[in-house]
Amino acid sequence: MARTFGNFTIALAALAVAGMIPAAALAQRDPAYAAARAAGQVGEKVDGYLGYVVPPAPSLKAVIDELNIKRKAVYAEKAAAAKATVEEYALTSGCLLISQTKPGEKYQGPDGSWQTRTAAPPLRDSRCP
Repeated sequence: MARTFGNFTIALAALAVAGMIPAAALAQRDPAYAAARAAGQVGEKVDGYLGYVVPPAPSLKAVIDELNIKRKAVYAEKAAAAKATVEEYALTSGCLLISQTKPGEKYQGPDGSWQTRTAAPPLRDSRCP
């Protein structure tokens, strides 16, 4: 059974998130982002944005901030189409992006702590579909 927030069904949003994935895939092509992700300096957050595991250098902060701005624009567009809030859509996206992390990559656990993905499924926020 899908959970709902107002008129917004998380299960439907999860399907719509698939439209966001190409943007995330393109972000991985940025060498600074890819290197920082591989080094465990940045990771996926529950709220759908990239976060800093360690304090970033100014150049890395600029790259990640730009990627988060792009994500928010996609979330806003998709949320409007799904009659959802940006926050609802971003949370669902965060759940999906965390589930797609690879072993060794960092992600934010439900308690806000940084976790390293293993071969096991990632820890999931209770609000994830």
